[in-house]
Amino acid sequence: MNKFRQRLRAGGRYHAPRLTNWTLITVGLLIVLYLIAPTKIAVVLYKAALVTGGGVLGYWIDRALFPYARPDRVRATHQPWAGIRRALIVLACIIGLTLGL
Repeated sequence: MNKFRQRLRAGGRYHAPRLTNWTLITVGLLIVLYLIAPTKIAVVLYKAALVTGGGVLGYWIDRALFPYARPDRVRATHQPWAGIRRALIVLACIIGLTLGL
């Protein structure tokens, strides 16, 4: 909080955190959905929880299967492949959870 106050006193511009606009749009759409069909909110939150859980599960599966091949610790020539590998594992977990449950 001190850095924020120091920046304001120094005349620096305040920038909202990244993805703030998308967060506000999402909250607005959830409010509209609640006003139109309040029974669907539980389904939307359930699906969002599945996607989030799939992402976290995929990340930790990748870390467990490839402890020495993390994208930030491999050679520069292998970094794109390590990132693609992690993305595919996360994608598989998200699709598996959302389609299976």
